[in-house]
Amino acid sequence: MKHNPSIVPSICAAILAAMFGFASMTTSAQDKKEDNPPLNLARDGFFYIGGKTTKINGKTHIAGQMYVEYRIPAKQIHPYPIIFVHGGTRSGANWTGTSDGREGWAQYFARRGYAVYVVDQPGRGRSAYVQEVYGPPRFANAESAQQRYLQQSKYNLWPQAKLHNQWPGTGELDDPASHQIIGSFLPEIVFPKSVAITHEAMVQLIDKIGPSIMLVHSQGGPMGWLAAEARPDLVRAIVAVEPNGPPGRTVRFVGAPEWFKDGTVELPYGLTPLPLTFSPPIKDASELKWAKEDKPDSADLVTCWKQEEPARQLPNLQRMPIALITAEASYHAAYDHCIVKFLNQAGVTPTWIKLAELGIKGNSHNMMQEKNSDAIAEVIYQWLGKTLPASR
Repeated sequence: MKHNPSIVPSICAAILAAMFGFASMTTSAQDKKEDNPPLNLARDGFFYIGGKTTKINGKTHIAGQMYVEYRIPAKQIHPYPIIFVHGGTRSGANWTGTSDGREGWAQYFARRGYAVYVVDQPGRGRSAYVQEVYGPPRFANAESAQQRYLQQSKYNLWPQAKLHNQWPGTGELDDPASHQIIGSFLPEIVFPKSVAITHEAMVQLIDKIGPSIMLVHSQGGPMGWLAAEARPDLVRAIVAVEPNGPPGRTVRFVGAPEWFKDGTVELPYGLTPLPLTFSPPIKDASELKWAKEDKPDSADLVTCWKQEEPARQLPNLQRMPIALITAEASYHAAYDHCIVKFLNQAGVTPTWIKLAELGIKGNSHNMMQEKNSDAIAEVIYQWLGKTLPASR
């Protein structure tokens, strides 16, 4: 059955504030953080999912496995667990703490009655890197981090970059918070090979734990779309926190006055590098016909690539509620509207939550690590509560 959301894609701040009571969150959620009592869990542990044995130099190893840690609250009042999927060069640690020493979103939701499952994608963190199977790894670097979310206002590569003010430190390489985030960078399987390997393990995880909510970030974004594609009856909602985009081609940020240039085709199926079920069906991504809009919606936004009309539909993604979260100062602020347009063309109506419209301003792409991270978690918590009410 097609999902009929009650909130249109372009949400005004007044509607959200009235429905969810967001107006005072920017201060209250963070102020209460120090008063959090001890986290009361029924169970806390980990397991590995997926993976296959392989012979390397005559010895047996396992590759493709995914580490999963879980926190089950003593009072689980929400019926569906949340699966947290990190982004590129990160691990599940991105959800379990912040660079200035506070609790992360995993604890935030566990405290409020959600069972949470936090993964390290295969080849990342506690999911061992098997180079003979995965190939040479990709590495992150501190300079890219400074340009993208530590000191983005200094580099000013996209129009919204100058609005950034929520990083808990100076962003300099000798700053303690910078050390924490840069020290968490990990080698990763190159894209898109990483997506195929993680997807296989993710489907096994959903089959194991049952109906779930996918909360995905950045490079983890395709895992949400593909999980919903593979298990539309088990994925009950998707919270896409600035997922991979824009559809089709990447964007290169070059600074003023030109700001944006088209990059390479990274997401040939629009949202993912792997096949999705379109209607009418396609056998290959080459059957999707793309057209670039004549001009951007405004000077500070990317000009979108969209499907040629009549656009093919994505019936499996029409079956569950979807929220797309966009921060004010992130490079995603320049192109997340293209993701919304692509979904709309495909018959999918996400709730597009632009944080700045709720008074939550100054955030980068790495918002779950920033000073007001709890205020953003509260937005997601309220949306889930209205969309999938607690059962007990």
